[in-house]
Amino acid sequence: MPVPSSSYYGGMQKPSCYDRVSNSFMMGATIGITIGMLFGGLGGLRSGFRGRELISKMGKTMLQSGGTFGTFMGVGAALRC
Repeated sequence: MPVPSSSYYGGMQKPSCYDRVSNSFMMGATIGITIGMLFGGLGGLRSGFRGRELISKMGKTMLQSGGTFGTFMGVGAALRC
Protein backbone atom coordinates (compact mmCIF):
# COMPACT_ATOMS: atom_id res chain seq x y z
CA MET A 1 0.00 0.00 0.00
CA PRO A 2 1.54 3.34 -1.00
CA VAL A 3 2.18 5.90 1.71
CA PRO A 4 0.51 9.29 1.17
CA SER A 5 3.02 12.04 0.38
CA SER A 6 1.66 14.29 3.16
CA SER A 7 2.43 11.70 5.83
CA TYR A 8 6.01 11.60 7.10
CA TYR A 9 6.70 9.48 10.17
CA GLY A 10 3.35 9.91 11.84
CA GLY A 11 2.34 13.24 10.36
CA MET A 12 5.54 15.15 11.12
CA GLN A 13 6.93 17.55 8.53
CA LYS A 14 9.90 16.60 6.42
CA PRO A 15 13.18 18.09 7.63
CA SER A 16 14.31 21.10 5.65
CA CYS A 17 17.40 21.04 3.47
CA TYR A 18 19.27 23.08 6.08
CA ASP A 19 18.38 20.54 8.77
CA ARG A 20 19.61 17.67 6.63
CA VAL A 21 22.90 19.41 5.79
CA SER A 22 23.56 20.44 9.38
CA ASN A 23 22.73 16.96 10.71
CA SER A 24 25.01 15.37 8.12
CA PHE A 25 27.79 17.80 8.99
CA MET A 26 27.48 17.02 12.69
CA MET A 27 27.42 13.29 12.07
CA GLY A 28 30.48 13.54 9.82
CA ALA A 29 32.30 15.75 12.31
CA THR A 30 31.61 13.27 15.11
CA ILE A 31 32.96 10.38 13.06
CA GLY A 32 35.96 12.47 11.97
CA ILE A 33 36.77 13.50 15.54
CA THR A 34 36.63 9.88 16.67
CA ILE A 35 38.93 8.76 13.86
CA GLY A 36 41.21 11.74 14.52
CA MET A 37 41.48 10.79 18.18
CA LEU A 38 42.47 7.27 17.21
CA PHE A 39 44.98 8.20 14.51
CA GLY A 40 46.29 11.28 16.31
CA GLY A 41 46.88 9.34 19.50
CA LEU A 42 48.57 6.44 17.79
CA GLY A 43 50.66 8.72 15.56
CA GLY A 44 51.71 10.84 18.53
CA LEU A 45 52.68 7.83 20.61
CA ARG A 46 54.62 6.40 17.69
CA SER A 47 56.47 9.71 17.30
CA GLY A 48 57.39 9.65 20.97
CA PHE A 49 55.15 12.48 22.17
CA ARG A 50 54.04 12.50 25.80
CA GLY A 51 51.90 14.80 27.94
CA ARG A 52 51.03 18.17 26.44
CA GLU A 53 52.67 17.41 23.12
CA LEU A 54 50.52 14.30 22.71
CA ILE A 55 47.31 16.14 23.66
CA SER A 56 48.19 18.96 21.26
CA LYS A 57 48.88 16.52 18.43
CA MET A 58 45.65 14.64 19.11
CA GLY A 59 43.58 17.83 19.31
CA LYS A 60 44.96 19.18 16.06
CA THR A 61 44.35 15.90 14.25
CA MET A 62 40.84 15.62 15.72
CA LEU A 63 39.86 19.10 14.57
CA GLN A 64 41.30 18.63 11.10
CA SER A 65 39.70 15.26 10.44
CA GLY A 66 36.40 16.30 12.03
CA GLY A 67 36.17 19.44 9.93
CA THR A 68 37.18 17.69 6.74
CA PHE A 69 34.88 14.71 7.08
CA GLY A 70 32.02 16.89 8.30
CA THR A 71 32.39 19.18 5.31
CA PHE A 72 32.31 16.28 2.87
CA MET A 73 29.24 14.79 4.53
CA GLY A 74 27.51 18.19 4.53
CA VAL A 75 28.28 18.77 0.86
CA GLY A 76 27.01 15.28 0.03
CA ALA A 77 23.74 16.00 1.82
CA ALA A 78 23.44 19.38 0.08
CA LEU A 79 23.81 17.73 -3.32
CA ARG A 80 20.91 15.41 -2.51
CA CYS A 81 18.51 18.23 -1.50
